[in-house]
Amino acid sequence: MSISVIDHDREQLNAKRKSGRLRMTSGSPAVRARHDAETRAPAEHVGLERIDPEAAKTIQTAHKTHDQDRVTYLSVEPMNDLRAVADRPQTRVVYRAAKRSFDLVFGSVLLVIATPIILIAAAAIRLESKGSPFFIQTRLGKDGRPFKIVKLRGMYKDARDRFPSYYDYSNKPDLDFCFHHEVDPRVTRAGNFIRKTSIDELPNLWNVVLGDISLVGPRPEIPEVMALYGKYRDEYLSVKPGVTCLSKCTGRDRLTKRETIEYDLDYIRRRNFRADMGILWRTFRSVVMRRDVF
Repeated sequence: MSISVIDHDREQLNAKRKSGRLRMTSGSPAVRARHDAETRAPAEHVGLERIDPEAAKTIQTAHKTHDQDRVTYLSVEPMNDLRAVADRPQTRVVYRAAKRSFDLVFGSVLLVIATPIILIAAAAIRLESKGSPFFIQTRLGKDGRPFKIVKLRGMYKDARDRFPSYYDYSNKPDLDFCFHHEVDPRVTRAGNFIRKTSIDELPNLWNVVLGDISLVGPRPEIPEVMALYGKYRDEYLSVKPGVTCLSKCTGRDRLTKRETIEYDLDYIRRRNFRADMGILWRTFRSVVMRRDVF
């Protein structure tokens, strides 16, 4: 997956969305560009340096699956040949060790730099509304292990009591819904600012240092929403979650839950250290430009 193709995808995400849902067909320029890139250089896919011809065919076949009513860049069915290449024991061990070392060192440095910003934001939150400026929530980590994630509180402390309908996930018939709302009465004025600037996520760096999450990986899900994942659950939980992932620098809050899962499964199947660095850079650009976040 080349960076230029993902950039083209972003343009389509913003241009093709209608009534809160993204619509893209296999004939769209983004899909054609993606297909051309895959056909010319299958080795440039995220997470794959070199693959054998059979694995290359598997990639191209997987990306032909599409649904006219939503964007689908890959088949969500398991790709055993591809996973066999990506999950070679020696490759996985080196990658995991390098990734954890990078998380620990770079995450610690970022946490030290971010601490003054976190404290200033916490003071602003506390001045506007009652309650702790920090929000601690149970999320699911690798293999479904629960842990406590730390964020800055962007909503009123009693938001769940005042707006219970926003937390009722049992009435969701499928994954074709947007988790975030452009206009959200639960969000405070200070919360609106820290969410748009992504300052509310800075305390996640503490979880990175502890080893609960990585800098790059699918976002850790809350148990209530994970119950909706169905057949995607096991693969989504097969890796350590992260602060950012492919979905967070390609559409972010404008994506439906299904689209988010598809992007992040794409990352899981093709992850490598170079892809992680690319996602971190793209995330930095998105945060600075405040793209697709509310």
